[in-house]
Amino acid sequence: MLRVLVLASVVLLGIAPEPSQAITVYTSWERHALVGSDIRLSCTFFSWRFVSDDVSFTWRYRPDGSRDSVSIAHYAGGEAYTDNKGVFKDRVEFVGNPKRRDGSILIKNLDFSDNGTFTCDAKNPPDIVGRPSSVRLLVFENLPIQAGVITGAIIGVVLGLLVLIVVIYYLMRFLVARRVFSLSVSKHGKKKKEGSQQRQLWTPPPLTCYPLP
Repeated sequence: MLRVLVLASVVLLGIAPEPSQAITVYTSWERHALVGSDIRLSCTFFSWRFVSDDVSFTWRYRPDGSRDSVSIAHYAGGEAYTDNKGVFKDRVEFVGNPKRRDGSILIKNLDFSDNGTFTCDAKNPPDIVGRPSSVRLLVFENLPIQAGVITGAIIGVVLGLLVLIVVIYYLMRFLVARRVFSLSVSKHGKKKKEGSQQRQLWTPPPLTCYPLP
């Protein structure tokens, strides 16, 4: 009975711990970059709660062809920690704004060996239940033309041709209608002029006066 009363008082006083809810983490799906360039990898999250003072971000890196991943950046308690021993020593920087749910990192001076998968995990206590999100980085000497760009260009050209055809169609209709109207007005004016000339050419017969008996 005492235990029930204690639990009831805790609930009534509002000091019960808040239940944890799901958190959703977002990153890009794939990024392309050139050798020697810098790239920003974005990470954000959705949570029903305001950003906690204990919000945290963790970035891990798994090279192509490897099963193991290593931690390269971490933010917690208002402090950012980056890799100072591994392959990204002095090349990774935390550039996000955690108060705006932004946990982005900047990777500098990219090399072909940086190809791999970067995984971001975010926590916004008490919302800590959620799956990390991953982005694949591909480093090229020359950036390839993406299939989406080609498809978008083709769609743009087709739509442009359709718009041009529609414009030409309505322009031709306008010109034809204008020509028909001009011919109609000209024909009507010609008939009116001919009728006026005929009235002017007609003269009444002379009047003959006869004396009265």
